Amino acid sequence: MGLCHGKPSRIPEPKAEEEPRVASGTGDAAGAASPAQAAAAAKPGTPKQPKFPFYLPSPLPASSYKGSPANSSVASTPARGGFKRPFPPPSPAKHIRALLARRHGSVKPNEASIPEGGEPELGLDKSFGFSKHFFAKYELGEEVGRGHFGYTCAAKAKKGEHKGQDVAVKVIPKAKMTTAIAIEDVRREVRILSSLTGHSNLVQFYDAFEDEDNVYIVMELCKGGELLDKILARGGKYSEEDAKVVMLQILSVVSFCHLQGVVHRDLKPENFLFSSKEENSPLKVIDFGLSDFVKPDERLNDIVGSAYYVAPEVLHRSYGTEGDMWSIGVIAYILLCGSRPFWARTESGIFRAVLKAEPSFDEAPWPTLSAEAKDFVKRLLNKDYRKRMTASQALSHPWIRDAQQVKIPLDMIIYKLIRAYISSSSLRKSALRALAKTLTANQLFYLKEQFELLGPNKSGLISLQNLKSALVKNSTDAMKDSRVIDFVNTVSLPHSIFSCMMYWTETPTYLPRLWCIQGMHPSVQKIGF
Repeated sequence: MGLCHGKPSRIPEPKAEEEPRVASGTGDAAGAASPAQAAAAAKPGTPKQPKFPFYLPSPLPASSYKGSPANSSVASTPARGGFKRPFPPPSPAKHIRALLARRHGSVKPNEASIPEGGEPELGLDKSFGFSKHFFAKYELGEEVGRGHFGYTCAAKAKKGEHKGQDVAVKVIPKAKMTTAIAIEDVRREVRILSSLTGHSNLVQFYDAFEDEDNVYIVMELCKGGELLDKILARGGKYSEEDAKVVMLQILSVVSFCHLQGVVHRDLKPENFLFSSKEENSPLKVIDFGLSDFVKPDERLNDIVGSAYYVAPEVLHRSYGTEGDMWSIGVIAYILLCGSRPFWARTESGIFRAVLKAEPSFDEAPWPTLSAEAKDFVKRLLNKDYRKRMTASQALSHPWIRDAQQVKIPLDMIIYKLIRAYISSSSLRKSALRALAKTLTANQLFYLKEQFELLGPNKSGLISLQNLKSALVKNSTDAMKDSRVIDFVNTVSLPHSIFSCMMYWTETPTYLPRLWCIQGMHPSVQKIGF
């Protein structure tokens, strides 16, 4: 539901079983159209929502799929000769289609929406409490984009602080809000947009309006086009140096969202727009229609997102902010080599590849890329979300950090690790202090940055007040309502103790009975008990 969707694909794509975007966040707008475009949208041959137009599959060896369960009758895709399995696994696709119908009704245009219970919900309150004077303040222009659940128009402000300014207006038809969940999705999107302010890589939210027919969300108009368009214009891939610039902006804004307790859940090149057509124009993240608030200890379970970018734990229905980091890993892979890490002709095939296959780093151009670039992508595409880098850790990675001066933001994982460390036994704490001495320079860089962000006193200690002050300073909405701080006792933490909480190397074999935070895990993992 971004600002610039709806462009027809520039390259023919193999037919897929389902649309790669797998679930909805603000209502199905397959039949939604602006008054000026309603007739055109109903004509046969109207271009569908574009899918990612890279059709070169990631060259995975056949051994990547060996032993994985799948239907042997599934046709092999290019370079997928070994993509056959003795039996079909349960596919998330069926659940996703049911979820889409349950949340927002039928996906077919002009059909009544039927939730899972079989009957449409009656008597829904579709009043949002927004101002009803949209057309008194704005003059609506032509449609500039169309998503799954609404369409976006350019507009010009007629009065107010933005008078004379061009803006973008996302229009969400109330006729498509046929369930209470769909209505709540719209409310949540506006709450998220209004709460996320103050970052240069966030699309700026101005106001929300409604009338009897639609909800109007007024935002900054980004005129530079999608990141997807820029990738295509560069022949499908970026140089390492240019990719670093893009990744730095993406990681910066995503770390900001995560610190505010917001998980985007639909990060992809189409949802990043350039502010203007200038060469060094900043990127802006858009489309918070599938986003949600999440607390540090909370796990979400609804399957949403876009198939090529969805994380394995999302398909397993237990995930947090780590799902966004997987999506960023997919974007990084595409930027550097021009192909998707997981590919299949059907949505179900994509999901099986995400769950079972490993991306290839052997084919061109990967052998010519730096070891740091490959390590960066591999750490983001780790199927074990506990070992995946957070946004702050990714910004601390040498590949990003060496590109330019990078400001490392506070990482919410620190609070979880503090709680876990303090609740550990004396023996475990002693072992972790010993293990902390083996940390590498790169690992210590991240820890030092986080330690300084917590504001140690003149003696180099962190107190409970330091922790609370850091939370208030960063306006972390997720932590304000969380019980995590209740577990942080009034103790002083020197840097040496702080480092041992973040021991992230592999657990030595001679410590089989210790609790050890390993592989950048966001929680304490019990070993050997």
